[in-house]
Amino acid sequence: MSYDKVRASQTIIGTKQAVKAMQAGSVKELFVALDADKWVTDLAISFAREIGIPVILVESKKELGKACGIHVGAAVVAITVE
Repeated sequence: MSYDKVRASQTIIGTKQAVKAMQAGSVKELFVALDADKWVTDLAISFAREIGIPVILVESKKELGKACGIHVGAAVVAITVE
């Protein structure tokens, strides 16, 4: 279910880019892979929770990357406001 939502949406991939997009107010949801390193994901998760953006945890960064159409894993993916 979660991966399908990522496939059907405009996304921003990566922690730094997701945080910048959240600061700009253009993110409505944040997807975070549970198998990613915590030092990569913690900043994005804490900032999203601080400003009230829902954080959805998914099992695999490989599957999250695939859902975004890339051939590598993705630890953090932001769904943008359309």
